Amino acid sequence: MDSYAESDCHELLLRLAGRLPDRQLWRFRDWLASGAVTALARSLPLTLLRERVGLTAEESRLLTNALRPAGADPERLNALPWVDEIAEVDYTFTSESPEWVSMGDSTGVVLGAIVRDRTDIGEVRGSWRLPRTGGEPATRVVLVTATSQCARLAGELQRVLRALGTHEPSVEVIPRGILLPRYHQAALAASVPLAMGAAEGGHLVPS
Repeated sequence: MDSYAESDCHELLLRLAGRLPDRQLWRFRDWLASGAVTALARSLPLTLLRERVGLTAEESRLLTNALRPAGADPERLNALPWVDEIAEVDYTFTSESPEWVSMGDSTGVVLGAIVRDRTDIGEVRGSWRLPRTGGEPATRVVLVTATSQCARLAGELQRVLRALGTHEPSVEVIPRGILLPRYHQAALAASVPLAMGAAEGGHLVPS
């Protein structure tokens, strides 16, 4: 996959946060990071159809540019429903750690050690997405600004969080200059700083 197609696919997966289940989204990001584009081209359109996720015209363009050359079925791509705009975010985010997260939570410390002095990474912030139904745990959302190789960085940080015990990590690597989707705006507004890389001008500014 060339860099433009990888960038388009990463942006599409970024836009699908909160619209696809975490268990699917992190796997798609992992496949993209590891170069398993053929599997992604086969599975992502089917998942969008099964989950009844509508795409905007721009998202459809990103999907086609990224996955059609990798063998995505044109009929499945054409069968995906279109929407004029994405609905308002129906998740609630908070900066407060859930009670089950211990005071010795090591995620921020580990992330800080990984991103320190890296010029491709700016700020790392974290928030918690509250469940929409009772009985489910809150989900940590990690937001990262990056200057390059966003898809591979997402895969790297997902593997770190999985090693720390998060089985379905939610890592949102945001390219510099992108217009944030509403999901990420809401997560960012309720976030706190976790770590800082060395990229100039890489701050995420909560609204």
